[in-house]
Amino acid sequence: MQNITIIYIAIAAVTALILALFQYIYKSKLKSNIRYLLTALRTLSIFGILLLLINPKFESFTYFDEKPTLVLAVDNSESVSYLKQADHAKQTFDALQDNAKLKDRFNIETYSFGKSVSSLDSLKFNERQSNLALALKQFGEVYANQTAPIVVLSDGNQTYGSDYSYVSKRVKQPIYPVILGDSTVYSDLSIKQLNVNRYVYLKNKFPVEVIVNYSGVDAINSELKIWAGNTVVFRKALQFSPTKTSEIISTALTANSVGVKTYKVEIVALENEKNKVNNTKNFGVEVIDQKTNIALVYDRMHPDLGALKKSIESNEQRSVSIIKPSDYLNKVNDFQSVILYQPNNTFNSVLKEIQEQKVNSFIISGETTNWNILNESQDYFKQNITNQSENYQPSLNRNYGTFIVENLDFSSFPPLKSEFGTLQISVPFETLLYKSVNGITTEDAMLATFEANGTKHAILSGEGLWKWRAQSFLNTNSFNNFDEFINKLVQYLSSNKKRKRINIDYKSFYNGNDDVIISAQYFNKNFEFDNSASLSIILKHKDDDSIREVPLLLNNVNYTVDLSGIDAGLYDFTIKHNSEAVSTSGSFQILEYNVEQQFLNADITKLKALASQSNGEAYFANQSQLLIDNLLNDKRFATIQKSTKNIVPLIDWKYLLGIIALSLFAEWFIRKYNGLI
Repeated sequence: MQNITIIYIAIAAVTALILALFQYIYKSKLKSNIRYLLTALRTLSIFGILLLLINPKFESFTYFDEKPTLVLAVDNSESVSYLKQADHAKQTFDALQDNAKLKDRFNIETYSFGKSVSSLDSLKFNERQSNLALALKQFGEVYANQTAPIVVLSDGNQTYGSDYSYVSKRVKQPIYPVILGDSTVYSDLSIKQLNVNRYVYLKNKFPVEVIVNYSGVDAINSELKIWAGNTVVFRKALQFSPTKTSEIISTALTANSVGVKTYKVEIVALENEKNKVNNTKNFGVEVIDQKTNIALVYDRMHPDLGALKKSIESNEQRSVSIIKPSDYLNKVNDFQSVILYQPNNTFNSVLKEIQEQKVNSFIISGETTNWNILNESQDYFKQNITNQSENYQPSLNRNYGTFIVENLDFSSFPPLKSEFGTLQISVPFETLLYKSVNGITTEDAMLATFEANGTKHAILSGEGLWKWRAQSFLNTNSFNNFDEFINKLVQYLSSNKKRKRINIDYKSFYNGNDDVIISAQYFNKNFEFDNSASLSIILKHKDDDSIREVPLLLNNVNYTVDLSGIDAGLYDFTIKHNSEAVSTSGSFQILEYNVEQQFLNADITKLKALASQSNGEAYFANQSQLLIDNLLNDKRFATIQKSTKNIVPLIDWKYLLGIIALSLFAEWFIRKYNGLI
């Protein structure tokens, strides 16, 4: 309470006493002792009312004990059971979770992790991939402001995500790995890594790089083979020893026909080799007959140009040439589509050539766009010219149906700068992104697509796409989602396919541990997205002709089905409407590969380094009691007494109001009883 408040309270007390004395003592005709009681009651009433007007604030402290948190995280991936460590993992986990002293000392939180992290319900060790880095990152964020040692039960073999050695440096908690595995060294040959492009071109050679590892104490000989069906297309003899434990083998194969082609890399196994699963690896390439060449025409340097080129060329089927308008006119026949970046006076001839040649185009406008030239060069759209610019944020049209848009959080993207005013499109069009100002979505198109005179076009009002690509990376630690969005737009402009009532999104082939997710959009006869449709996929395994039917589930603006975990092989599928004669078909291939079966031992060295970097300690599964003792005796994990300070204004103290009311009533009753009223 402040000193000035204490002075006010003292003044209030003196004032209340003076007023009461004036009424009942000074010049009062009352002679009995009752006048002193009435004086006291009146003083109390007036003082209480003045206190409410002053409304002083009082501080109160509440003390409580806060126990540290103990995070128990268990690797629930298949590699744990493949290394025959599932029972050890369960026994160690139960010993930690059920220990009475640990429960008394810590608040125990339990998790399991595979490709993602979840609260622990049950341990089945059936996750097809493991991402320890993601688990550590999330624990570091959730428990950043707490004392929370992390116990990780894992074999240390990560198959997905960032390297956990680097992520652990940002986790401000001690980490205690419990190693699920032994330190016995077996002689083993393995294909550590295989590098190959996903797409290749007909009659071209494509590179294949194989990294082979050896662990053992003897010098050995083996042979690497690459199979195409039943034919060996490449072979090489290899020698390894305790001093030469790895080799990189590079070759080039020829793509002779169009389509998905599968190959198998094999390193001939040793006679006494314990794990032969990691001696082979399948891979696939999709052979296409030509590359899509795209012209990115500009007259003003801007970061958007580099961002667009990077995004589009992330798909190996496409090539982007950043050229001036005059250069485009000399090479117009070399390109299948064109992107016009902020057209100005120098684009006059280019715009005429596009009209005459009926070239698909993507126009991006910004601060330096000459809208007079654009408005006069075609009849498809007109922009109201105000010579003023405005920043607009994107708002996704959930009913956009030309192609499937997902995985992008447009609401988090920074605004783009464009011409202030309405873009009026005079041909049938679809708005992909609306303009949004101060959180209010307008009806004006920021990004729209349309078809006219046998050509396809897109127009984006706004410069600053490089910021969107950067924000997408900040959101997901990857450019993939933004690049995929741009490539779908380019694919639309490069394709002459007619619009369908069911659009599907899938890959031609998947590796064995990939998530096999197929997305679809369904439109009614007016080509409006229908979120009440009943869709299903009929999946046929071409190797054994087995057929299964699975319903698609509505997921925001798409219908999706997760086929992850199906057997390797070739599949044909049909997505159909269950009550209408509308369907579409496709095919894909699952390559046989289980990354979780590639390991022979736990990664002991890496787990011990993880413990050392975080000021923790590594243990084996049979040392659970030692881990418990060290956790209990570690002074860093002491219970902390904390306090909470509450500032309470007197006006919230209901008892004071009751005291005032009671004193007034008592004063009235005494006066009434004694005939003073």
